[in-house]
Amino acid sequence: MVLKFPLYFNPGREDRCIHLYLPDDYYDTDERYPVVYMFDGHNLFFDSDATYGKSWGLKDFLDSHWKKVIIVGLECSHHGHERLSEFFPFEFSERGIGHVVGRGVRTMNWMVRTLKPYIDSHYRTWPHREATAIGGSSMGGIMALFAVLRYNKVFSKSAAVSPEFFGCLPLFLKELKKNKIHPDTRIFMSWGEHEDRRGWMTKRINRMNDALQPLDVSTRLLHQQGGHHCEADWEKQVPEWMKFLWE
Repeated sequence: MVLKFPLYFNPGREDRCIHLYLPDDYYDTDERYPVVYMFDGHNLFFDSDATYGKSWGLKDFLDSHWKKVIIVGLECSHHGHERLSEFFPFEFSERGIGHVVGRGVRTMNWMVRTLKPYIDSHYRTWPHREATAIGGSSMGGIMALFAVLRYNKVFSKSAAVSPEFFGCLPLFLKELKKNKIHPDTRIFMSWGEHEDRRGWMTKRINRMNDALQPLDVSTRLLHQQGGHHCEADWEKQVPEWMKFLWE
């Protein structure tokens, strides 16, 4: 089942819709569940909610999957370019994009200090880091990767789907050096064939993966043949990252 409710999102100074997936038998048992926090919650479950009319189909997948989890999806801002700012953790400039002042750290602090405690106190979760994952696509993929690096005491698993590195890879490499990453960490990174025509995503994701290897974390890279930068192709990746993160 999928519930929707507003929660005050302090970085955006407004209520923001939370899209919450619970296993269908949630109210029939006393079982506790691991949690996956995700970005762009409106794109996760139903085509009718999705920005471009196509969702990840996560509800249908999870309803029949062996691993029962709770999904907590944070809806993005729909005002102008606010999503780019809220879902980006750094400040940088790049030709073609301009100057970006990312407020992603504020977003993550809210998720860790407000959203997660709210979910843990209202629903039957396993709150420890080993049972807590984070995921997203595009800018959400960037945030999912950033979160597992800076907030590794909270998140042990990350699904960074089509992460938009732009020119910020050096900032990620610095972030990696600043934080202690536990070796049980699992990081999934993916990119589609048709969103990487010049090979930049391949180079950047492989460079990030190379930097992670000395830390003994587990990584999985998926180069999706025929893949585009869209929900229809991200839906096809759901079984891959679910398997990697939880098995």
